[in-house]
Amino acid sequence: MPKLRVHNFSVSLDGYAAGPAQSLDHPLGVRGPELHEWVFETRTGRGMIGEGGGDEGVDDRFMGLGDEGIGATVMGRNMFGPIRGPWGDSDWTGWWGDNPPYHHPVFVLTHHPRPPITMAGGTTFHFVDDGIEAALHRAFDAAGGQDVRLGGGVATIQQYLRAGLIDELHLAIVPVLLGGGERLFDHLDGGPEGYECVELVASPSVAHVRLARTR
Repeated sequence: MPKLRVHNFSVSLDGYAAGPAQSLDHPLGVRGPELHEWVFETRTGRGMIGEGGGDEGVDDRFMGLGDEGIGATVMGRNMFGPIRGPWGDSDWTGWWGDNPPYHHPVFVLTHHPRPPITMAGGTTFHFVDDGIEAALHRAFDAAGGQDVRLGGGVATIQQYLRAGLIDELHLAIVPVLLGGGERLFDHLDGGPEGYECVELVASPSVAHVRLARTR
């Protein structure tokens, strides 16, 4: 059966996946970008931004696993961009430029309808305003038998955890203390129950924890 998977989701030692005081100037919160520095030290991460080189060790292996067997992505509106409320005449098409790194259908959770946006490289953003299960159903249909990747942000992953819909969850624990922001494992109402750690490895930069649903 196809799975819903979370990959390379960075959290601090104190459990935050975004720093405090998020804004247009600080979309990941103050010091939030520190959580993702490890990504751009890998060959895969550098390739995402059109650069060569990069490490090919354990961190790069996990970066690559995040794309294997994935046919569609679901993400929250906050991950897609900083626009809030009705879309209006906004021409925002995401943080990733004309050729986003997905290369497959992406389903964006929103409360406000918007026509699909087709980008270069095979990425089309679809905007879903009838809930997380509807978005997941459409993503599985679009994935054609492959798995679906769940992107951020924190609130989106929390919603799917509470609903018991995530099959695998890979966290990259970064050795920094943010002291505030959005903590992943808050407000879950028992959502993490039924998972076990199936892999735990570390590089000099991060510790990788892979959790899988057991029931």
